[in-house]
Amino acid sequence: MERWQGRVALVTGASSGIGAELCLALVRHGLVVVGCARSVDKIKAIAEEEKVKISPGKLIAFRCDLSKESEILSMFKEIRQTCGRVDICINNAGLGDEAPLLTGSTAEFRNMLDVNVMALCICTQQSFQLMQEKGIDDGQIIHISSMLGHKLSTAVPGAHFYCGTKFMVRALSEGHRRELKAIKSRIKVSCISPGVVETRYLANFWKKDPTKDPSSHLKSFECLQPKEIADSVLYVLSTPAPVEINDILIQSREHSFLCNVKL
Repeated sequence: MERWQGRVALVTGASSGIGAELCLALVRHGLVVVGCARSVDKIKAIAEEEKVKISPGKLIAFRCDLSKESEILSMFKEIRQTCGRVDICINNAGLGDEAPLLTGSTAEFRNMLDVNVMALCICTQQSFQLMQEKGIDDGQIIHISSMLGHKLSTAVPGAHFYCGTKFMVRALSEGHRRELKAIKSRIKVSCISPGVVETRYLANFWKKDPTKDPSSHLKSFECLQPKEIADSVLYVLSTPAPVEINDILIQSREHSFLCNVKL
């Protein structure tokens, strides 16, 4: 991780869960981290806490609604002015609504598509352009996907559109990789697909169903923790320059591919 000290990492969806843990891990390894989310106060609180602990890196909070292209472009304009560069782009932000394909609303579909797919593409494109401008040819792009981007779960019928966005993330990861190789770039692309992680994802997914209790469900088995996903990102970043980690699949031993999970 020494080669990344003092360099700049963008983390989307940085206010809680995996994103917040990523910010902590990277700051503690000496990186300048640009954390963005709609709840910018939460990121600022993390930054203040790390100042007290005298972490070697720095966390800069940016407010950005990733469903709006204009806000993403404004954020990158500020990054150019504030940091001058981006060396690592971690597309962590994602959301899922319980919206069956036959009865879900187009607004729910569009929101998932905007955040899970379009924001990922725009942030990656803007990061790549900034890397090119600054002559950075050893950068890293990391997409945080999902095990539901590898196999549909019969236990979560309302998540099929969400699954579709995560299947698309896998295709986009390979597409980014191939386009970079076509121009002889050494920028690497990795995709990390976690299973059930103890975050607020289920609370959002079940927000329309008061009979579901996300916290009780997460306590019913040994699910993944955000730190374990952050550790996998650190592993990707710690690999030697000639090594490219294409895909990492992480799941609880109890929830293999979510096939036996009753939600």
